[in-house]
Amino acid sequence: MPKALRTLSIAASVLAIVSTASHAQSSRFDALVDAPFKGDFPTSEAADLLSDELYFQRAVQVYLWSLPAVNMWAMKEGSEKVYGSGYNVLPVWKERLNARTKVTTPNSDCLYAMAYVNIAKDGPIVVEVPPNNQGILDDFYQRPLTGPTIGGKAFTGDFGFAGPDGGKGGKYLVVPWDYKGPEPKGYYVYRSRTNNVFVFYRRFFTDPKDLKGANQLIASTRIYPYGKRDSAAAMKFPDGSSTPANMLFPTDGSYFDMLARFVADETVDPADMDWRGMMAAIGLQKGKPFQPTARQRELLDKAAKTAFKMSKVEIWNGLRSQPGGRYYPDRQWENVFAGQNPLFQSSKTFTNLVQRDAYFTTAYATSPGMVVDFIEKGAKYPSTWRDADGNYLEGGNTYQLHLPPGVPAANFWSVTVYDSIRASGLDNGQTLPSLNSMDKPAQNSDGSYDLYFGPKAPAGKDANWVATVPGAGYFIILRLYSPKEAFFKQTWKPDDLKRIAN
Repeated sequence: MPKALRTLSIAASVLAIVSTASHAQSSRFDALVDAPFKGDFPTSEAADLLSDELYFQRAVQVYLWSLPAVNMWAMKEGSEKVYGSGYNVLPVWKERLNARTKVTTPNSDCLYAMAYVNIAKDGPIVVEVPPNNQGILDDFYQRPLTGPTIGGKAFTGDFGFAGPDGGKGGKYLVVPWDYKGPEPKGYYVYRSRTNNVFVFYRRFFTDPKDLKGANQLIASTRIYPYGKRDSAAAMKFPDGSSTPANMLFPTDGSYFDMLARFVADETVDPADMDWRGMMAAIGLQKGKPFQPTARQRELLDKAAKTAFKMSKVEIWNGLRSQPGGRYYPDRQWENVFAGQNPLFQSSKTFTNLVQRDAYFTTAYATSPGMVVDFIEKGAKYPSTWRDADGNYLEGGNTYQLHLPPGVPAANFWSVTVYDSIRASGLDNGQTLPSLNSMDKPAQNSDGSYDLYFGPKAPAGKDANWVATVPGAGYFIILRLYSPKEAFFKQTWKPDDLKRIAN
């Protein structure tokens, strides 16, 4: 077939597919609009159709709204199943977090430690933070805890370098949001709007081959009920590197069963009454068993699967159109914290649900240290799902990423590859799915780096290569820890990934 005719044939096929899809969507909505009313009342068929649709829609929105809570609850349940539960259990990925542990967008280039405490069960909790850490205290909707105001600066969520201790370490007292007890001297008091609280450590190191010192510092942590340090249960530090856990949230109807367990264990925040009404409308109420009918189970399963796909469209497509959603107008790097607000409320008039959905389907934990522009403090996370031509990254292709000289990270930089669907570390057969500046990849003569992503390393480029998996889509996060001014002024910009082989 001549090229011109072949092009016309392809175009016709595409138009037919689009037309068919558009017609199917239109038919679905037309059926709702045209649901018959007889004598000014719905027929039984119309009532069934509209009732099912309303239940389905409410379930979809409940799924999307509750993503931060269920993402975190899944982490808690997955962790406790493997490592045990209690305020004294602080799992540590002592040899760094590899792809066998399933959790959204972990960093393989520092030591992670994650604990889950319950201030309704154990009362106010003290976290004795060692020095030289960067960590977060979030509630279970993944909102940064409200901390003290010191010298005119209000702290929320962060501890360590970006927190009030400034990396020197200190005692953090976690209390309920309405706590009216004493605020003892020598403690940083942080208030939580949920019973459950997430304690998240990121411990840096300078030599990936010597993690002993970093592990020793984390092991000096003490977590215990306030006033009970001497009688508290002994700390446990299970090794997540050798014994992985699956901490991913469900993407089918079982999501709502997990949400029901969360609701049963949590306090009722007066600010959530409308959304609790949405949950009640699908049969999910605090203090009552969650017992959907067989038909409702079918709709819940469809709603969860639909909502999950919608959340993927938000992160892959929706975020790009957000103000600040792209770091550079001429490049593909996206900003998952486009509004620089850990509550996604930079507008001051609403919560940005596009940004919120996009983030929590892909990641966990928020704090100002992750979000706000702090020169040589905190971190930045430019992310890309696309190559320089705007095409999604494909595991069977080979790409080159050029980082110009002077990568603006006072601490270190890293690149990590993630499974595009579940956002966990890509299980690529390497020890870790990442590469960082401490690995000492080869530099070009001008101090720049060329990094490679593909199923096989280009000849002589093994030290600068991260493996990908043919047939599997993926994305990349470029982490800049303690970003320098050049990043914020954009006098330094990473290139896009260029496909060099397929």
